[in-house]
Amino acid sequence: MTGPGDIWLPGLEHRPSPNADERPAGVAVDLLVIHSISLPPGEFGGGHIGDLFLNRLDTGAHPYFAEIAGLRVSAHLLVRRDGSALQFVALDRRAWHAGISSFCGRERCNDFSIGIELEGSDEVPYTESQYRRLDALTATVRSLFPAIVPARIVGHADIAPGRKTDPGPQFDWGRYQDLIARHDGEGRDINES
Repeated sequence: MTGPGDIWLPGLEHRPSPNADERPAGVAVDLLVIHSISLPPGEFGGGHIGDLFLNRLDTGAHPYFAEIAGLRVSAHLLVRRDGSALQFVALDRRAWHAGISSFCGRERCNDFSIGIELEGSDEVPYTESQYRRLDALTATVRSLFPAIVPARIVGHADIAPGRKTDPGPQFDWGRYQDLIARHDGEGRDINES
């Protein structure tokens, strides 16, 4: 018998974050939230995002890090610029990615969502490798949680308007939606990039 914390995707690097907990009893996962993150802001590469999700960010390494000291956040999955992916939270657990949020009148989106972070920013286009990996991850997540239909795949800005902008204006929603439609139901390999 399996229990909470069992859904770790094969082929990804797993780095279990302490910033997660159990979902409320009886709550089904039916929302996928796409985010973007860069640490320091606008800079890519390095391990700062992982360090943030693991509560080991060196606040002296950059002035911005002192501003977010004590922040406890996570996401289920992170897709780096090169398309490599890491998993920080088991998909059946609640990651702390959405914050104060609402979708279709339901508050606390963390309770019923999966969060995927893309290494990126509002100012820089995402890479081809990121779109390919995001497409594959989306197909896998949807196969595990069939209530996540295309209309229930949103950006952080959609569930926290005025507070968040990600994945930002550089994210090509049309392209992503075309990939989802084209590969919907094919069960693509999450390691395909």
